[in-house]
Amino acid sequence: MMQIVDTYNQKYSLFNAMNRFIGAVNNMDQTVMVPSLLRDVHLEIDVKEEVRNGADNFFSTRDMHSYYILLKSIRNDIEWGVLQGEDRKKDKLSSLDISRFEDADGEEDLEKEFHFHLCGLHTVLNKLTRKANILTNRYKEEIGFGSWGH
Repeated sequence: MMQIVDTYNQKYSLFNAMNRFIGAVNNMDQTVMVPSLLRDVHLEIDVKEEVRNGADNFFSTRDMHSYYILLKSIRNDIEWGVLQGEDRKKDKLSSLDISRFEDADGEEDLEKEFHFHLCGLHTVLNKLTRKANILTNRYKEEIGFGSWGH
């Protein structure tokens, strides 16, 4: 028997956050016909909005082109996976502060570690999705078809 899906709870799922991000980047990719036009163009953003979202310096050091490339790269990593050498894995593991995920007996609390990273990933994906949408809208403004519809 099929179960009725609780769509309210699903909107907070990692899967849906990844789909929203991938959709926003795909939309950006389809909208940006000439990525080289993004070179040396900085986003003029609403500073109050960015501070409220906790990303006040998100675009400060990049032009739109470099951020366009970064967003596409992250999308590809999500869709196709990330190939990592053994050295890179070791560096990441050694830099992770494992002690915060250990219980009183020194055992790892994998559930706590999982939830910590899941929340972090969800937050980052939501911010990246907003940034892809901002970049897409800014590109439309730059080339003059922002009012052509969505």
